Amino acid sequence: MSKLWLSSLLLIILLCSFTLNSKVKPTILTGKVIGIMDGDTFKLLTKDTTTVKIRLANIDCPEKKQPFSTNAKRFVSQAIFNKNVTVQILKKDRYRRLIANVFYGDSINLNHQLVKNGLAWHYVKYSKDTLLQSLEDSAKKNRLGLWQELNAISPWQWRANKKEASRLKKLNKNKD
Repeated sequence: MSKLWLSSLLLIILLCSFTLNSKVKPTILTGKVIGIMDGDTFKLLTKDTTTVKIRLANIDCPEKKQPFSTNAKRFVSQAIFNKNVTVQILKKDRYRRLIANVFYGDSINLNHQLVKNGLAWHYVKYSKDTLLQSLEDSAKKNRLGLWQELNAISPWQWRANKKEASRLKKLNKNKD
């Protein structure tokens, strides 16, 4: 009975060890940035000449027509356009974009730089990254970038407000 118990325990330990060590490692991709869509999305031409759309992970830049949208896009353009970058792919989103951390220059994290300079929000709905939160808190404290605005509206709230305005417009149109 004790041999069976010991064998079962050993099997459980081995399975737990295998499970803990079998986390999927993020995929690394390199290529040249050939297009900037906005502050947090761009097109990458890979070495095998495939074009992929990359969305920066765990952050959200201002939407078009939102204050500091142009600043975020300009920052990203200056940092990575027409340059080679390393992309750490974390997953694919519902729009088939690759969600990733992006590194340029001498291993500079683009995601972090946008938040640090007040050009993006830490997207807390999808991230618990304490460094990103610290960078955002510091940018707020120092009133950098979008934090110069007294009532800066997050992109997700901006989108929700636009969606609600559109819904109300349709509702009022149907009443007439």
